[in-house]
Amino acid sequence: MAKKSAIQKNLKRKLMSQRDAKKRAELKAIVRNLSLPAEERFTAQLKLSAMPRNGAKVRIRNRCALSGRPRGVYRKFELSRVALRELASTGYIPGMVKSSW
Repeated sequence: MAKKSAIQKNLKRKLMSQRDAKKRAELKAIVRNLSLPAEERFTAQLKLSAMPRNGAKVRIRNRCALSGRPRGVYRKFELSRVALRELASTGYIPGMVKSSW
């Protein structure tokens, strides 16, 4: 089980990135548009860098929905490999069986 503070911090980052997504996209579009004057693009870049870092989508960590484990997480299920194997063994994931040979 992961620290509750780490799970909450990641949740806060998700909420911030959803809230700031539109504004970030607009500013990035201005910065990338080479037909605009350099001063306007530079001011957009300054506004973008002044925004909180935790609002960036890249800062979000994939974590297991059950345990909060940060490593070995399957994106499709949002579960760690350990939790996925345990749920599959108990039969909670339809069609998934433990492999043996």
